[in-house]
Amino acid sequence: MDVNSPEAGVIQKLTAKEGDTVEPGTKVAIISKSGEGATHVAPSDDKPSDKAAPPPSPAKDKKEDPKPKVETKPVLEKPTGSSPPPSKASATELQLPPKERERRVPMTRLRKRVATRLKDSQNTFALLTTFNEVDMTNLMKLRSDYKDTFLEKHGVKLGLMSGFVKAAISALQKQPIVNAVIDGDDIIYRDYVDISIAVGTPKGLVVPVLRNAERMDFAEVEKAINTLAKRANDGTISIDEMAGGTFTISNGGVYGSLLSTPIINPPQSAILGMHSIVNRPMVVGGNIVPRPMMYIALTYDHRLIDGREAVFFLRRIKDVVEDPRRLLLDV
Repeated sequence: MDVNSPEAGVIQKLTAKEGDTVEPGTKVAIISKSGEGATHVAPSDDKPSDKAAPPPSPAKDKKEDPKPKVETKPVLEKPTGSSPPPSKASATELQLPPKERERRVPMTRLRKRVATRLKDSQNTFALLTTFNEVDMTNLMKLRSDYKDTFLEKHGVKLGLMSGFVKAAISALQKQPIVNAVIDGDDIIYRDYVDISIAVGTPKGLVVPVLRNAERMDFAEVEKAINTLAKRANDGTISIDEMAGGTFTISNGGVYGSLLSTPIINPPQSAILGMHSIVNRPMVVGGNIVPRPMMYIALTYDHRLIDGREAVFFLRRIKDVVEDPRRLLLDV
């Protein structure tokens, strides 16, 4: 990750080696602004980088220790400070001239990684999305009836996400091909369920994983989701907590999304998209009544999963969410 220097100067010493993992606030370099003394540079939450701001002047640069070499580019300095050097353009990238009221900032390492993985997913998988709609009446009533008792006993709020996680686990167990993945000329069937939960953070999308989710009850699912989401937003989640996963759930409904076609998170084979709950007129028992409805979407790898299995999978989620008693009776 790039670490912007708070002052213009020359690097005197790197206190962290390339490839080291550093904690937020760790000093990674010492820079000299004028050859008289040094300034410690500490990143906010990034890893060390070899880049630094341009040296003050060529004359003073000769007196400084040339190790390590610093690539310099001319920058416009303001009275209150200096701006970072412009980003490098690749050989094939068209570098457009700057325009008024526009600014160019380099992409973060996380954003680059997300962009690469999403494009790889589109280029590799035969993506196909199927849709259904769910009547949320019973699940919302279940939460309303037991939310206080649930909170008092387990110390965590009862949300809707745990209901969908449990429904997805049931559907994956009934349609194991959705939990499988293609590896070369083979199909790997996984007899465990690791659910990835997509979480949007200020720095980008992260996908922490609920390990062995098939062994969890509602309370354990809610506690694990809350813990992982909090760590993701705080920036303290580890790489190991985001690695792996056999199936992903993405809830765009928290942002108001009515319908979407989510993209598979490699190396998985399917992803479930949840959306916003909207009261719509529905025919129930021959009468038109308002119901809280949610559209759900399943994007899957059509190389591995046929339409029949995908529709049955999504239908199972619909059945369980609309009648959570099915989980108790396993029907």
